[in-house]
Amino acid sequence: MTDSASAPYQLARDAAAAIAEASGVPAHDLALVLGSGWAGAADLLGETVWQADATSIPGFRPPAVAGHVGTLRSIRVEGTGARALVLGARTHYYEGAGVDAVVHGVRTAAATGARTMVLTNGCGGINPDWAPGTPVLIRDQINFTGATPLVGANFVDLTDLYTPALRQIAHEVDPSLDEGVYMQFSGPSYETPAEVQMAKVIGADLVGMSTTLEAIAAREAGLDVLGISLVTNLAAGISGEALSHEEVLQAGRDAGPRISRLLAETVRRITDGAA
Repeated sequence: MTDSASAPYQLARDAAAAIAEASGVPAHDLALVLGSGWAGAADLLGETVWQADATSIPGFRPPAVAGHVGTLRSIRVEGTGARALVLGARTHYYEGAGVDAVVHGVRTAAATGARTMVLTNGCGGINPDWAPGTPVLIRDQINFTGATPLVGANFVDLTDLYTPALRQIAHEVDPSLDEGVYMQFSGPSYETPAEVQMAKVIGADLVGMSTTLEAIAAREAGLDVLGISLVTNLAAGISGEALSHEEVLQAGRDAGPRISRLLAETVRRITDGAA
C-alpha cells in the first residue's frame, strides 16, 4: 500500500489513540453510528464514561445535517460491562470531503479494538406497508454512489455483509422486525419518483444517503455489521406527497423511544460476555 493509500488508516489509528488517552478507555468492544432518529439510544445503553466534541479527535468533522449530534461517547454497557463507542458525527458522501472522511469513524472504531459495527440511518421506504416510524433490518445493500473505500486489488467478500447472527439477535429482541435491501444514492437531493421505481426494480426496499460505504469499510476491517434503518418517509412517488427534511426529523422524534429501546437491548445482547 502506498503512503497516500495508507494515510487514512494511520489517521484512524491516531484517532483511536487520542480517544484512548482522552477517555481512559484503552479499547472498545462495539461501535455505533447513530443516524437520523437514533441518537436517543445512546442514553439507554449504560453509563457514559467519556464524551467530547468529535472535532477534538483527529480526522472527525462537525456534522453538516440538522438532527445529527457532533459528539463521541464511550459508554459502559449496562449489564455486560462491555465498552461501546458511539459515533455521533457522521460525514455524508454528498458533503464532498471524500470517501475516506465518510468511513473515518468506522476505521477509527476498528482501531480501538471494536469487533462489531452497528450502522443506523433514517431512510425512505419503498414498501408502502412500512409506515414512517418503522425500523427495518438491513439484510443487503446496493451501493449506487459509484464510490468505494477500497483501493487497488482489494477484493473484499460482501456475501454476508450484514452479519446474519446479529440480525437474529435483533429478531429475538423484536420478532416483528422486517428485513430489506438498502440502496444508497449520492444525494443531497432526494430521489426522483423514477429513480425510486428503478431502485424497486433492481431489488431495493429502502433508499437513503449513507451507510453502504461505511459497511464496506467495516467488512474490510473484519468487523461484524448490523444495519438498521428507520423509515422516516415513504420514498418519492410512493405516497404522492412532497418530501422534506422536517418530515424526516419528526418521524425520528416520534419513533425515538421505541427504536432507542430496541437498539439498546440489541446491543446489550450482542455485548453479553464481550467484556
